[in-house]
Order: sequence, then structure tokens, then C-alpha cells
Amino acid sequence: MQSDMQRALSILKSVFGYDAFRQGQAEVLDAVFAGNNVMAVMPTGSGKSLLYQLPALVRPGLTIVVSPLIALMRDQVQALREYKIAAGALNSANEYAENLRVEEAIRAGKLRLVYVAPERLVREDTLALLREAKANLLAIDEAHCVSQWGHDFRPEYLALGEIARALGDIQTLAVTATADEPTRREISRKLFARAPQIFVQSFDRPNLRLAMTAKKNSARQIADALDAHKGSNGIIYCSSRKRCEKFAEALCDLGHDALPYHAGLLPQTRSANQDRFLREDGIVICATIAFGMGIDKPDVRFVFHADLPQSIEAYYQEIGRAGRDGLPADTLLLYGAGDVGLRKRQISESDAPQERKRAEYNRLETLVALCETARCRRVALLAAFGEAAQPCGNCDNCQRKVRVIDGVVEAQKVMSAVLRTAGRFFAGHIADILTGKKTELVEKFEHDRLPTFGVGRDRSVEEWRTIFRQISALGLITQDMGDDGRWIVTDEGRRVLKGEAPVELRADEPVARGERAARKEELKRAMNARDADKDVLAALKALRLELARAQGVAAYMIFADRSLVDMATRQPRTREELARIHGVGEVKLEKYADVFLAVLNGRAPEG
Repeated sequence: MQSDMQRALSILKSVFGYDAFRQGQAEVLDAVFAGNNVMAVMPTGSGKSLLYQLPALVRPGLTIVVSPLIALMRDQVQALREYKIAAGALNSANEYAENLRVEEAIRAGKLRLVYVAPERLVREDTLALLREAKANLLAIDEAHCVSQWGHDFRPEYLALGEIARALGDIQTLAVTATADEPTRREISRKLFARAPQIFVQSFDRPNLRLAMTAKKNSARQIADALDAHKGSNGIIYCSSRKRCEKFAEALCDLGHDALPYHAGLLPQTRSANQDRFLREDGIVICATIAFGMGIDKPDVRFVFHADLPQSIEAYYQEIGRAGRDGLPADTLLLYGAGDVGLRKRQISESDAPQERKRAEYNRLETLVALCETARCRRVALLAAFGEAAQPCGNCDNCQRKVRVIDGVVEAQKVMSAVLRTAGRFFAGHIADILTGKKTELVEKFEHDRLPTFGVGRDRSVEEWRTIFRQISALGLITQDMGDDGRWIVTDEGRRVLKGEAPVELRADEPVARGERAARKEELKRAMNARDADKDVLAALKALRLELARAQGVAAYMIFADRSLVDMATRQPRTREELARIHGVGEVKLEKYADVFLAVLNGRAPEG
């Protein structure tokens, strides 16, 4: 008789078309099959949904999945039904008749998984229904939403621990991609009556290329970065609704299919734009942070930030929406002193307790330090989550081999100017003083009479802005938020002023157009397998889109990009060969073999 793990591996291949578990999945599934409560912290794209979908198919009974977003429930249920798995959802967006049909299916024992919104789950009638159905696993997706100090806090998640007890102390599995040590403790305390078995996988996403650069002309910088991604799916995060609209309009003028997404749009417009992004190829969504959590689209090829994210956790969560299929994807973050100042004011003016504000300041400083580092981005990012790493070779700093210079004198000049202006002015004004620019503000405060006026004429204003940000990231200067954000020199900064400590600064060099062209070719090779296969791949994508539109489903629900690349590379000619392609299980083989083999064998599919 097969063990649960043997059956899970068999279903992984026959239903989902995967030959083996991804890293970390087997250990978590072992613990779930042993009946333990489990918390799994795994990076995006690591297959967290299979951690509860496979047990639901291996064991009898009903699995309850709690998700914070109705759109995610809809997409996951639709994807499961594509595999002929009995799944449904209970939420406020359903028609009354649909919720009634799902409830009847639960009573009849016909469903393997039911997705439930947390606010629906707390209703007594829903709890009674699920108790009656003898549900045996409560899976909590995006479990970090229970953290009141987190960037995605959902108050309704606080009730889920009581819900588990109300369901008879049901076995509970909590999964998330973003949880540092304090957040893991909070999840454990609030969601589990019995201590869970905790699994923390590497936070690394090696297929994501990390890049960051100071803002100069953000519209032009984003447009240049998009040169390598014509016809690809991607997300551009903006700090305001107005910037979302402007970026979408500008990118459309450049020939991209770009759409805005923010809370100020009419609900039907917002929903339509999200659906186009999820269902079609080649859509660029220009969005605020209102867009993203629960977006489970595997073929997002880039995530760009036109403005600084709210925190390093938010940054990690947002770039995690790229490359979930394991293929190469690009990230780019643009940042400026104005972004940092705005975020600090937001923290200062919030109603949060002082302890939380201090934590938010620390998180912001960690993000700024990541932006300004001259070292490997991935090493710095993973260090923020308590993980050690070696230089990656897949970030802008590693690939460009950023030069580091002795920056003691430059740091001393900036700190001297900060002290002589009582810390009341930001990077731009300090840069004007150092370069000897007699601006209206400089003359108004008579800063042209300072000893530091003009001592940095050997560098440009932009270079001094960069140095200002770098020494801030190094902790040599900081803002006193209890004194209207006044800049002060720290103890470490005073050591540098006295010549008692070294300072290394990054020597910024512009990105050459040739470098962008090389990146474009690199991505093309990685995505298209062999150059000779690009026409086949284009034909397969065209067929996929046609089928998806006819069925009213997202294109990736037919086959993910990775499956199509595998087909275009190996070019199977028979059903048996097609069955060995990544992501081709029995259901999809039966449903799509004839039409895809027709394309692969050079025939027009019958229709």
C-alpha cells in the first residue's frame, strides 16, 4: 500500500505534470501528513499552494483555505477546476446562487477544497456547515496578514486562531513568503493553539535580477528598462494614483499595452484591468500597492518600482510577483531623497506607538542601505532576513563590478555642511552649498558665507546628492523625527569627522546603452531556449491565447510559459513525448494534446 508521500508524488505528476517536489515541499508535506500543525515560510514561486492542495487530494475529507483576496480565490478555484479538481469558494463577491451551490456541495461531500474569505469564516452558519462536513485541514494563506506590525495587516485574521478551535482544534497549516523572526513568533502565538512545526526556507529567488538606481528622469529610466521586455507581462509600482495614470499613458504612447490600477478607479474599471493583466499576454500594469497580494500569475517577467517601496518587506513581497515560473525576470527600483523624506514623514505622522515607529524607521533604513550598497544586492537583501549568502552574479552591482572609493573626505564635507546648517536642510540644498551654487534659498539663509560653500566644486550636484544618501545609509547621519526630521551627525559620523574611521563609497557610473542591449539579448536567449525555436514558441503562445479567450480563463491556466518553452525546445511529436513536458499532466494531455501537437508538427490545429 502506498504511503501518503508516495501518493502525493504520484498525483504531482499525473495531475499537475511535475516530476519532483520543489525544494522544501517534501519536508513540509511529511509534517502535514503526520498530523502536525505547520508554519511554512517559503519564497514566492516555491509552490506553497501545493502544500495544502496535495493533502486535499491524498486524504479524504475537506480542506478549508483562507485567503485575504477574493480575486486570488477565484483564480485558484478556476485553476483547480482546469485540473478537474472539485473546488469552490464562499465569499461576498459570489452570486447568491453560487454560494448556495458551494454550500450544497460541501454538505454532499463533493468538494475537496473550499476557499473562504476570513470575514465569511467567522459567521456561525459557515462554522456550523464546516463542522458538519468534518473538515480536517485549515490552510491559512498569506499568514503574515495576522501581524499587526506588518505591511499587509488584516484585522479579520486575528480571529483565525479561535476559528481553528471552534472547528474542533482542526489541523492548521499557515503559509507565507514574508515573515522575519518577530513576525513568525506573532503568527505562531496568534494562529496556533498547539505550537506548530516551523519550516523556513531560503528567501533567495536566484532567477530574479536585482537592480537599483537613483532617480534622474524616472519616466525615461523606466522606458529604457522596458526595452528588453517588449510584449512581456510586468508590473510598475508607483507611489500615487496620479503617477500610475501618467506612467500608463506615457507607456501606451511608446507602444506598450499599459493599464493603471489604483483604489481611485471605478471598481468595474479596476477589475477589468486586473482581469486583462491576469488573462492576457503582454500587459503592463502601472499600480499602487493596492495591487499585488494574491496575484498568482507565474509569467510576470519584470517588476519595476518607479518610487521607493514602504519597507524592505514590502519590496521583497512586491518583487516576488515576478518570475514565479522559475524563468528569468528583472527587477528595478528607482529611489531619491524625496522618497525617503516622504516615507519618514508618513511614519512620524502616523498614529502608531513609538515602538512600532522605531521598527518602521529601522526597516526603512535597511531598505535605503540596500539601495546605496556597493556590494552584492542579494547578499544585502538576504541579510535583512537573517540569511547569509555569497555574491550572486545576478544583480547590477555584481555584473557591473561597481568601483568602491575612499570616501572619508567627501563624507566629512557633507557632515560639516549638515552641522553648519543646523541639520535643517536636505540633500539638494547641501549639494548646492558644496558645489557653490547661489540659489535663492542659499542666499536667503546666507549659506554662501559658510566655510563649506564651494568646497565640493570638483563634483556635480547629483554626485553630492548620492554621497549624502550613501552616508545616511551607512548611519553617519540620521534624522531626529522628534525634532521635525532635523539631520544630526551620529556617533559613528563623528568618528569619521575626526578621521578615526574609514568610509567606502560607491563610484556611480552610468549604464551604457550597450549594456541594456546585452541584457535584452540575454533575456531573449533564456526565455526562447534556442534562437531556432522562437517561431515555434510564438505559435504556441498564440494558440494558448486563443484557447484561453475561448474558455474565459487566464492564459497561464492552459499552460505556463515554462511549459511552452519546454515544448519549443524539445519539440515533442507524440502524446507520449508531450506527457514528459514540464506541467503536462493527464487532464491537460487529454484536453490539449491534439491542438498543441498539431502546431508542433507544423500543422494548423483543427478548429
